[in-house]
Order: sequence, then structure tokens, then C-alpha cells
Amino acid sequence: MAELHVELVAADRKVWSGAATIVVARTASGDTGIMPGHTPVLSVLETGPVTIRTVDGGTVIAAVHGGFISFADNKLSLLAEIAELADEIDVARAERALEKAKSGLDEHAERRAEVRLFAARGLKAHA
Repeated sequence: MAELHVELVAADRKVWSGAATIVVARTASGDTGIMPGHTPVLSVLETGPVTIRTVDGGTVIAAVHGGFISFADNKLSLLAEIAELADEIDVARAERALEKAKSGLDEHAERRAEVRLFAARGLKAHA
């Protein structure tokens, strides 16, 4: 089975590293799927979920907020300003943040909260 090596790194830590069959991330050009053998890519990461399908059939979901994505020679680097794995997200806290953002009419904060909830709930849907 073909695989690619993935490094998901936030400004403050390495979030996840391993082998995958496909990674889907939101870039400035829209949602982008990267599989082994993909043409080289260098793009801006937008706030959105990142879904990693691991070689053992598992799924890793992370909420990513800004950064860059780079792919060459079957090595994918996701360099994020902020990244949280789905199982690290406190759903109740994210729900409160979403409500606060909606009441304050802060579109960026609302999007960040929505992505965190999507990631957290997405992991539970795949569990």
C-alpha cells in the first residue's frame, strides 16, 4: 500500500506524526486531498478541519487555524499557527465559545469554534 509521511506541527508543539494514505485539509484554494504521489504543493492553510487516514485504517481529525501546507517526495508538512487533535477538544467549552462568538458577532472566532466542534464531533462519529 502506498503511503505518505505526515507531520502536523503547531507553533508550540508537534501535534501528530505518522504514515497516512490520504490527508484532507482546507487551503486557500479550497479543500485539498493529498495522496501518495501527489504533485508538489505549497499553500496557505485556512481555518478548518484536517482529516488524516492512517495506514492502519484509523482516522485522525484535527482543528487547524492558519498556517502552511507543503508536500513533496511523499512528505506532507502541515505547519499550523494553532492545531488541536479532536480528542483534546473540550466540547462543552467549544460550544460556549461558539455561543459567545455568535453573540459578539465575531466571524473569525465563530469559525474557529465551529471547526473545533466539527473536529471533536467528527472523531466521535468515527469511533
